[in-house]
Amino acid sequence: MNSIFSLKGILSSFVIMTTLTTAFAQNSGVDIKNLDRTMSPKQDFYQYACGGWMLNHLLTGEYARFGSFDMLAENNRKQLKGLITEIAVKTAAQGTVEQKIGDLYRLAMDSARLNLDGFSPVQPTLKKIALIKSIGDLSTLLPELLMMGVDPFFSVYVDADAMNSSKYLVQTHQGGISLHERDYYLENDEHTKSIRDKYKLHVVKMFQLFGYTATRAQKNMEVVLQIETRLATAAYDKVKLRDPHANYNKMTVKELQKMVPVLNWKLYFETLGLKKTTELSVSQKESLIEVGKIIESMPLAAQIAYLQWKVIDESAAYLSDAISAQNFEFYGKTLSGKKEQKPRWKRAVASVDGTLGEAVGQMYVKKYFPAEAKERMLKLVNNLQVSLGERIKSLEWMGDSTKLKATEKLNSFIVKIGYPDKWRDYSLLDIKKDSYYANIQRANRFEYAYMVAKAGKVVDKTEWLMTPQTVNAYYNPSTNEICFPAGILQYPFFDMNADDAFNYGAIGVVIGHEMTHGFDDQGRQFDKDGNLKDWWTAEDGKKFDARAAVMSNFFDSIQVAPNVKANGKFTLGENIADHGGLQISFQAFKKASTGLALPTVDSLTPEQRFFLSYANVWANNIRPEEILVRTKSDPHSLGKWRVNGALPHIAPWYEAFGIKAGDAMFVPVEKRVSIW
Repeated sequence: MNSIFSLKGILSSFVIMTTLTTAFAQNSGVDIKNLDRTMSPKQDFYQYACGGWMLNHLLTGEYARFGSFDMLAENNRKQLKGLITEIAVKTAAQGTVEQKIGDLYRLAMDSARLNLDGFSPVQPTLKKIALIKSIGDLSTLLPELLMMGVDPFFSVYVDADAMNSSKYLVQTHQGGISLHERDYYLENDEHTKSIRDKYKLHVVKMFQLFGYTATRAQKNMEVVLQIETRLATAAYDKVKLRDPHANYNKMTVKELQKMVPVLNWKLYFETLGLKKTTELSVSQKESLIEVGKIIESMPLAAQIAYLQWKVIDESAAYLSDAISAQNFEFYGKTLSGKKEQKPRWKRAVASVDGTLGEAVGQMYVKKYFPAEAKERMLKLVNNLQVSLGERIKSLEWMGDSTKLKATEKLNSFIVKIGYPDKWRDYSLLDIKKDSYYANIQRANRFEYAYMVAKAGKVVDKTEWLMTPQTVNAYYNPSTNEICFPAGILQYPFFDMNADDAFNYGAIGVVIGHEMTHGFDDQGRQFDKDGNLKDWWTAEDGKKFDARAAVMSNFFDSIQVAPNVKANGKFTLGENIADHGGLQISFQAFKKASTGLALPTVDSLTPEQRFFLSYANVWANNIRPEEILVRTKSDPHSLGKWRVNGALPHIAPWYEAFGIKAGDAMFVPVEKRVSIW
């Protein structure tokens, strides 16, 4: 599961928890129509809690998965459409935010012009690639493409130095594979081979749509697959990518030049606007070394075809209907099982939102985010922090010195709720009437320049990594912050009119989830200041790993599709965060409601409503194809297993629903996870 609001050091052991609500003034929050009461909660809790929701929210053609997150995002999207179209129907002065929003939206909606232009907006870039004369030209061409939003071979970005989190550091990251997940190139089960074969056909069709002959398109596809397969083979797998130490390799530019001599790195970084760069972290060293070997060994014509493919692939969504439709045919239909593209207005709103996010967000919070919601969230967060602090203090497996460091880290959390205190300046972003794609290029350059300007500077801990309208939340280990945008602070996550049982079960667990990320298998490796530094005793570290292994092994045994198991190591961090969020929030809920006679509503006790509201957060329908995609690529467990895989490790859930030995949902105590 991200205005800036800092609550550093708000905790002490003497903080008295305050209740969020007066129970008698609130409703239950739980919609009983979401339930399937033909199913026993002891048999399949997810079906019991969410079966009604799934029946009433069948998948439409545009979705591969539709859940509570998506439903809320749909509502937000309609609100954003209202804000954007109100601007787009008016004439605004050149250079104003209103002009930029309006012009970009109109260009995205103008199908006649998009179809008339065809692929012509991309032709100058394709021709520039075709005209390169030697490998030496790549030292300027690759960074130029990267600034345009194209990531051939690898990417370069600026973020906090993991070992010195107060400073920004230039870093590289493996990339260059259009299927994004290396397993699609390397595994040989029938499904993966089918995807790979259809990807080859897709690449050929796309080259033809951009004016290449069938023969040339076929040859280009073959070299694209050859290069991308080499990149995939050298890439770290998704489990190794979760190891922060394995992905940190700080070196000087001179050392990089010796390691990958085929590129002129001084010229490369100068082209990116990083002229003063003297050191960086090469995050996946082996991958970048292989990039050098590919550039040295592959014919220049093959590399030209690969670079042209990367431009074609990245530009497809912003061009004609025929190109956009073929792009959707593979990535939407084949890969994820979708039946139809999203309506043009949704794609246009998403484009404006992605390009001018905080400008749109400023309008959004002004109209849709009440101040009292932020006030109530602050109380919730405070209560959850107190609860986690109490749980850390009472852990029988953790030693006193580690507990002290853990508490210091908890007390150092930066908390961001709703929206930033200062907004992005978009004055340097030019939105013109030349073409939709040209504006996307300029927007990418604008964002990249904004990022690289940070290099070598002190980290800005007030910056938001999500826009206020985003339906999500995050924990950032390098700043030790938790962030909850206004977009997620709505039903079914948060309800100003619902009682504590509902809100602690829904948004309370989300808050606890993000807090626990600071102490999951990745987050625990960062100290209170955001540095990658081991603050655990060796003995406590071993105890944590042993307990985390119980979680990993449990999810490894879950069958998500015929002959397909979940990946417990890949999803470990998110599963630990769900586990911790449930434990922390339930304890906070019970303390906050002490002395309050919370009623039984619709034959559901407050404790039952807590767990039902949690389950309803993960209600969704999903296509079989998307299950396979997410199992390969998503570090979060599937919605069903964030319920049926998480709750059997929570003792109060057993008590709330009378789950006993012999019930299908029962897990023996000795096999349950117990960490936070």
